Amino acid sequence: MSSHPQHQHISDCQEVLSHLNDYIDGELSPELCAELEAHLAVCHNCRVVFDTLNKTLYLVHQLRENPPELPETVEYRLFAVMNLEQFVPRKRK
Repeated sequence: MSSHPQHQHISDCQEVLSHLNDYIDGELSPELCAELEAHLAVCHNCRVVFDTLNKTLYLVHQLRENPPELPETVEYRLFAVMNLEQFVPRKRK
C-alpha cells in the first residue's frame, strides 16, 4: 500500500481496472494518469482490458450515430421475446 495516505496510488491490476472508466473519461488526476499509463505499458492483461473497453465504447458510439435497421419481423420477434410487444415501433417511412 501507499506510504502517503493523502495521495491515492495505483498499486495493482485491480486498482487499474477500477480506474479505467475515469481514465477514459478524463477524470483522473495527472499523477494517477501517469501511474495508470505506466502500468498499462508493462501489463499485457490490463492493456487487453483497456483496449477492449476502448473498442467497445467506440462501437457503441458508432451504433448511436448509425443504428442498424432490423427487418420488421426480427424487430417484432425481439420485442416479443422480451414481452415488450406494445413498444414495437410502427412502420418505418
